[in-house]
Amino acid sequence: MDFPFLTFIIGIPLLGLILIILSEDDQKDRIRTIAGITSFITMLFCIFMFCLYNYDQGGYQFVEWISWFPAIGVEYHLGVDGFNAPLVLLTGILGFACTMVSFNIKERVREYFALTFAVLAGVFGVFASMNLFFFIVFYELSSIPMYFLIGIWGSDKMGEGKEVNKKYAATKLILYLQLGGGLILLGALGLYFLSGANTFNMWILQKFPIAAKWQMIVFPIIFIGFAIEAGMVPFHTWLPDGHSAAPTALSMILAGVLLKMGGYGIIRVAVGLMPDGADFWLKIFAVFAIINILYGALCAMMQTDIKYIIAYSSVSHMGLVILGIAAMTPLALQGASFQMFSHGIITALLFALAGYLYEKTHTRALKDYGGLGVKIPMLAAIFVFAGLASLGLPGLSGFVAELMVFLGAYKIFPVIVILGIFGILLTAIYILRAVQKIFFGPLNEKCFVSGDLTGVEKAGPVVLAFVIALFGFFPSILTKVTNPAVLDLISRFGGM
Repeated sequence: MDFPFLTFIIGIPLLGLILIILSEDDQKDRIRTIAGITSFITMLFCIFMFCLYNYDQGGYQFVEWISWFPAIGVEYHLGVDGFNAPLVLLTGILGFACTMVSFNIKERVREYFALTFAVLAGVFGVFASMNLFFFIVFYELSSIPMYFLIGIWGSDKMGEGKEVNKKYAATKLILYLQLGGGLILLGALGLYFLSGANTFNMWILQKFPIAAKWQMIVFPIIFIGFAIEAGMVPFHTWLPDGHSAAPTALSMILAGVLLKMGGYGIIRVAVGLMPDGADFWLKIFAVFAIINILYGALCAMMQTDIKYIIAYSSVSHMGLVILGIAAMTPLALQGASFQMFSHGIITALLFALAGYLYEKTHTRALKDYGGLGVKIPMLAAIFVFAGLASLGLPGLSGFVAELMVFLGAYKIFPVIVILGIFGILLTAIYILRAVQKIFFGPLNEKCFVSGDLTGVEKAGPVVLAFVIALFGFFPSILTKVTNPAVLDLISRFGGM
């Protein structure tokens, strides 16, 4: 039997969770040490798994298959291909960065890290599961702890002295996510009964697709369930409020990997198991993609709170993922996969820096900033770098993803792509405006600054910045892994 990489990747955070729970409340340094070591080891396993993936062979690898409840077709079935291997890597990297950022948490440290590792284990399980039953179980494991993380450790403050009720934000987030989960479960039951295969195994369901007339009904149910998770307009309203109230590390997880669970689910479950339904409905959902791109960018331009700006930018950038999927050309689908990875890293970095900025100035309002580059040069430099990556500067990962989506989708949706380019121009406006107001111009002497990034605080942002540059200069590291899965999925739609 091959080494069970995926079980270890899911299990190490759970082991860390147990060790943290067994610690005493006042052993904060011990808890932080356990959390740091756990997240670092998990990240190493994810890197090893990704590097060992044989992209020449393609297909599912590192497969683990244990019968659990064969009477109803439920197995512990894990595996990765070109679509989810990069997302497992993304989660491992962000897990380590989020842990480093969380070292500033001072209250109820044990419970905080325990819940955070439960979320990470759940996300790993969603990305690795090839059985819809466990897919939904891990989905719940990843979403329910977020209610407590926001409700307990979240913030009621936002820019310009305004307040957002963190309990309201937490409740709104969990209701939306549970609505999405309910639709996914309903669709999964439809696949189970209508296929006649009597199994939740996605490998088998792929070989026994349901009739085209039923796909027309089930596809939009599952798509909308995942679209809620991906922040698609008009189901996006949980996202800005959730980000605004969430602690920094959870904002990173929400933007970095939770939204990607939605995009991945659309590809793996909705499109992968219902090609006839996808062929009909994706042309319609392409319209929602451009609405996401433009509406999210316009909303970001109107915000005065730095976390709201980044949150609405996520709405806009996830529109690119939906557009790439809707186009269903090899290059566009490659771009959608690349965008999920790239946006996860870039937006997590922006939220980490926004969190540090708040800790050092005690404000998130743009009007309270000004000329802070001279006070916090390290934070300013990394923030400018992340902002340029977000607006698509050539040489960084954001540019590669956007270029592939637009080039791949142009021959299918030329008008939508042209409108989407205007969305990128709007991104440049709100990103550069925020950078200018925060770090450049006259120094606002009224803005208290406690100091630049410390040694531990630099760890997470530096790792994320390195990944952005690495995949921007060498995009083939990712595309050579995703390409076989993309071609296989496209071939099921009658060729390329």
